[in-house]
Amino acid sequence: MTADKISPDMLRFERILAAPAATVWQYLVDPELRARWFMSGPTDLQVGGAFGLTMDHDRLSDEVVPTPDRYKPYVGHRWHERITRYEPPHLLAFTWEDGKAGEVTFALTEIDSGTTRLVLTHTGLRGSEDALNFGGGWHAHLAVLEKRIAGISIPDFWALHAVAEREMEIALGSEA
Repeated sequence: MTADKISPDMLRFERILAAPAATVWQYLVDPELRARWFMSGPTDLQVGGAFGLTMDHDRLSDEVVPTPDRYKPYVGHRWHERITRYEPPHLLAFTWEDGKAGEVTFALTEIDSGTTRLVLTHTGLRGSEDALNFGGGWHAHLAVLEKRIAGISIPDFWALHAVAEREMEIALGSEA
């Protein structure tokens, strides 16, 4: 089940995950678990703390797949964002590009002991280009998270990413 809202200034993705909220929370805050679906990095889990990110998307595929040329310059890139809200185990928010590209919020609601609703909202986007770029990325990363939690292999992250980018192009009305 998904309920996605895509616009040039805001993205909202909703996913129902087959895990308790405490498990999903660990995938958000534990750098090693986060590295398996998004990006790792040292993190100071408090409001104002650093949320470390390292782009190592080669770890997202279970098979060896080449990084597309346009993403090769970013491999190994490290930076940190600032945590703006931290309410374990239900809410985590942080800046993107020091706030220049908005804020990302993860909200978790436990539906029952084995199911959690995750809502990712990325506000403050600078237009359609941001929405397309971040939307494709978030959509693909959430697909990986769903599979990791369910114990399903991810043969090729970049194939998922290509599909996600195309879906964002369609959603934004910018079909190529």
